[in-house]
Amino acid sequence: MSFVSAETIKKSPLGSELSDAQAASLADVVSAEGLERGMFLIEEGQKDDQIYVVTMGSLEVVKPTAGGDWITLQVMREGDMIGELGFIDGVEHTAGVRALGNCEVFMLSRAELEKFLKTDPELVYHVMRSIMRTVHKILRRMNQQYVELNNYINKTHGRY
Repeated sequence: MSFVSAETIKKSPLGSELSDAQAASLADVVSAEGLERGMFLIEEGQKDDQIYVVTMGSLEVVKPTAGGDWITLQVMREGDMIGELGFIDGVEHTAGVRALGNCEVFMLSRAELEKFLKTDPELVYHVMRSIMRTVHKILRRMNQQYVELNNYINKTHGRY
């Protein structure tokens, strides 16, 4: 694990609304982790209270098949957040996340963020708002994919 700068926080989606001082405070409680190709950041079924932000490289969200292979569901790149729902409500991860090559993430635990509730609630508000913005973006994308799949299956709207 290594040091994360306030500048790295500010450039990330978690820090986009933070002041310089707030970014520096958050940088004090996050840590960085490097992964090599094939290493898992998150295992399917694992529970944790961390949110991760990709700062270098790419990771893939994967599910195992009955035959022992892996299906890639999504590729995560620099600036993407990983583990939002587990961070918010502590549920088990429904997929694994592994490195496609050498990459780096920084991570923030829910407990560390909650320490700011008394000292800087605005920081917590801005971080949670950025997480919800990301979750909303994912939901919009999934809804669009559902509509397109439904149109394809039902051969509607003359596109297929």
